Amino acid sequence: MSLGLSARTILLLLVGIAILVALPLVVKSSFAIEIFIRILLFSFIGTAWNLMGGYAKQLSLGHAAYFGLGAYTSTILQIDFNISPWIGMIAGGLVAVLASLPIGWLCFRLRGPYFTIATIATAQALMLIFLKFRDLAWGAEGTTIPNLGSAPLMMQFETKAAYYYVVLGLLVLALAITWLIERSWVGNYLVAIGEDEDAAEAIGVDAPRMKRDIYMISAFLTALAGTFYTQYIYFIDPATAFSFSISIEAALVSIVGGIGTLWGPVIGTVLLETTSTLLQSWLGSSIGGVQLTVYSLILMAVILWRPTGLMGMIDDARHRFSSRKPVQA
Repeated sequence: MSLGLSARTILLLLVGIAILVALPLVVKSSFAIEIFIRILLFSFIGTAWNLMGGYAKQLSLGHAAYFGLGAYTSTILQIDFNISPWIGMIAGGLVAVLASLPIGWLCFRLRGPYFTIATIATAQALMLIFLKFRDLAWGAEGTTIPNLGSAPLMMQFETKAAYYYVVLGLLVLALAITWLIERSWVGNYLVAIGEDEDAAEAIGVDAPRMKRDIYMISAFLTALAGTFYTQYIYFIDPATAFSFSISIEAALVSIVGGIGTLWGPVIGTVLLETTSTLLQSWLGSSIGGVQLTVYSLILMAVILWRPTGLMGMIDDARHRFSSRKPVQA
């Protein structure tokens, strides 16, 4: 099967990968590496969300549910049964997949804003449940992850660079899955559902099954992010694991970057996280409301001026540049 990649595209990808791999070796600042980790993490979460919210245009704002389920599954297995988070990460993904079936069955009966509200409600309901499970899930106080020092088999490392490579691998995995789906009949069906679900069903697309399957993949990937984040910060509680801001930022980076595109969530994350970091360095502790205001302005500007996001702007610029090239006789 042909990959459909030009020599130039392959070269650019190889250069990009080489830069990303070498970055922690060149940049020695721990603060800078932490910023890179955050960019990669939310690029990964945004890419997972984009499968559902971008290609199929099912605006879910409840992906924190799967982030939290992944985080809690791996943490419970690690603390109570001494099972490696590498195994717990996969287990958390499977738990998220199983949870997505009844959640999807209920939420997909609704459309538009009603679907969005239902996904928010499920994530908040799960947070309340884990707040009450004091014996099993440590309640509102949460718990810390035992620090074992250098223990790669338990996903604990002495340097931030190691965490950087882990989340980079997760992002590559999500991008590869998205790329394969985008170029398959599944991607075409998802786009058809996103444009007009009734019309897609009229031509034979099994919309409920397609939405269920892509929701499962999206939930699985989001749960992996939950495990990674918990291991990275060495702490878990319901307010962190099921934070509404996770769902919002996953959608926000995709919308700003360009929903339904491979690189949209990555570009959106780079813009928003860079903006957030600059604001923090300039304004310090007074950033709270200012950051939300700037995020809101960026989102409104994108929706009003360029609804296709930054990727749409890049594609338009590329097409204009190509059309201006002189035609050789």
